[in-house]
Amino acid sequence: MASQKAFGWAARDTSAVLSPFDFSRRTTGDEDVTFKVLYCGICHSDLHFIKNEWGNANYPAVPGHELVGIVTEVGKNVENIKEGDRVGVGCIVGSCRKCDNCSSHLENYCPEMKGTYGSTYYDGTKTYGGYSDIFVVDQHFIVRIPDNMPLDSTAPLLCAGITVYSPLKYYGLDKPGLHIGVVGLGGLGHMAVKFAKAFGAKVTVISTSPNKKDEALTRLGADFFLVSRDTEQMQAAMGTMDGIIDTVSASHALVPLIGLLKYHGKVILVGAPEKPFELSAFPLLAGRKTVAGSTIGGIKETQEMIDFAAKHDIKADIEVIPMDYVNTAIERMLKSDVRYRFVIDIANTLKSA
Repeated sequence: MASQKAFGWAARDTSAVLSPFDFSRRTTGDEDVTFKVLYCGICHSDLHFIKNEWGNANYPAVPGHELVGIVTEVGKNVENIKEGDRVGVGCIVGSCRKCDNCSSHLENYCPEMKGTYGSTYYDGTKTYGGYSDIFVVDQHFIVRIPDNMPLDSTAPLLCAGITVYSPLKYYGLDKPGLHIGVVGLGGLGHMAVKFAKAFGAKVTVISTSPNKKDEALTRLGADFFLVSRDTEQMQAAMGTMDGIIDTVSASHALVPLIGLLKYHGKVILVGAPEKPFELSAFPLLAGRKTVAGSTIGGIKETQEMIDFAAKHDIKADIEVIPMDYVNTAIERMLKSDVRYRFVIDIANTLKSA
């Protein structure tokens, strides 16, 4: 298969240190869109992958699944996308397109789903992510970015945004007047607050860090703040919430969160702690409560989320960094030293040797 030169930054081993990397992408096929990458968000999944913490890394590994840019070429069968359009790609670049999940616009649950990085594509090549200068993708997996949305702060919505938007919609937590809890105030959590508020919910941020209270209430517009380690605060809030979006990937207790729910309430897990939760049946039986999970969303819903964000002026809170700062950014991310998402300025700072 014909290819074109590409350049990015890759990890070579589990040290997860990223450095410049020359590689190839396929040329633009009949169904493909090629675009110049302008910005790419840094997601915690990127770090899990390049450290091989999920056991699925293949090196060299180019991470990045929150990428946005400008179309430079389209294949002859591409419809409704043209050169110069503003587009993005999230976590998915391929699916079988014929299973029940794909037929229901749930490509994210397709058994043959191809990730933006770390997968083997249908032509046998390895998928490389958005820490790179160009990207080639089947038109089906393109998300269009409205003109009123800044590209840099829109990039994280393609993973962090859809990860919280999808469960809020699916589990019926998008109705005005509901009381929604958000556990954790990081990249996912701050987006959950913004979307829940846009849906008309009353929002409580639940955090182990008392110093995030002002940030949650003043900057992000949450209505209440709970310190999860404060037993008196947690006791006072028992039975008050319709649903909780739990974004935390560190090990933590579920039972206290279930106690915050009203009857028929739901705790939705979108973080992925390494250790299993301890959970007895009784907290669920008492009140017909649910613990569930969710991961990203299909392409149709991702476009819906972006259009909703454009209408309600929702964007990520970001720190834009140059490409050569990425290893420092990852170290800072491990310490939660970012408000709330690093975004790499690919266009202006990715320099080939």
